[in-house]
Amino acid sequence: MNRYHLVHITEFHYDGPVSESYNEVRLRPLTDDRQSCLSFRLTTNPAAHATSYQDAFGNWIHQFNVLKEHRHLKVEADSVVLRMDTPHPEPRVTLDQLDQQREALYEEFYDYLVQSTYVPHLTGLAELSETAQQACNGTAWGFAQAAARLIHERFQYLPGATHVQSSIEDALRLRAGVCQDFAHLLLGIARRRGIPARYVSGYLVPQHDSANPNAAMEEVIGGQATHAWTEVYIPEGGWMPLDPTLGRAVAERHVRIGYGRDYGDVPPVRGLYNGHAGQRLSVDVQLRPDVDLEGHEQLVSSANFPAEEPEPETRPGQPMQQQQQQQ
Repeated sequence: MNRYHLVHITEFHYDGPVSESYNEVRLRPLTDDRQSCLSFRLTTNPAAHATSYQDAFGNWIHQFNVLKEHRHLKVEADSVVLRMDTPHPEPRVTLDQLDQQREALYEEFYDYLVQSTYVPHLTGLAELSETAQQACNGTAWGFAQAAARLIHERFQYLPGATHVQSSIEDALRLRAGVCQDFAHLLLGIARRRGIPARYVSGYLVPQHDSANPNAAMEEVIGGQATHAWTEVYIPEGGWMPLDPTLGRAVAERHVRIGYGRDYGDVPPVRGLYNGHAGQRLSVDVQLRPDVDLEGHEQLVSSANFPAEEPEPETRPGQPMQQQQQQQ
């Protein structure tokens, strides 16, 4: 059991005055059988009153508006999360047994089996699916695990290779991407095989362990704002999480923010503003365990800035570029 303090700060700097900014954020961690959100606070500068509700997927959405003119917008989400390790028995449902339940699965999990905006049905997934099936032990869970390992082994983790609106077609062509792309790839492979799969948005709390060969990569992934992975639904096992970026099952250091069909259902921040000004986005995430082994608090933080400031557009009501890519 681990307790984490999370601070997620998003800032927009405009090169001129803007107004009538309408925003929604998905930054409150979920409470479910694997974690509990003990507290959550959302603050903005300029100050704005936020309203909240849960969407059809059970995710928390907060909405706020800044109507007066401003040149800077800061959104800060502060959370405390208790993360529990709740191991599930490994489901033994075979792929043949899964095929026999296909009609019932489509009826119950239709949204998680059909193609979506970021996860179209592509013939390029066929070879990956066939290789995963040959490498698995004949079970549906074994297939999903093999697919996650395959993505980890064959695709390069390369920030900047894709962008926030990239579909799996870009990752397949480049054989590279970030966690958002790898989660989408696993969704595509699983759905192609008839396994319901959903996108998970959240954080990966990095570990500092020089003896762990993956520690350096995990620190980079965990320090680049938000993380993403996949959950597959296996009959008799329920929703089972896998992180294809790391090539293995999800651990206690994964903190969930939301679920959806793909990234489009769970962007951290999204909105519109009225004005002619261009903007610059910066994101800072701080992930702090309660205490370390010696009883001292630890703090991990990083700032993620765009390579260059986008050129201003000249039409009013332009969309904010707030859908940061999940690294």
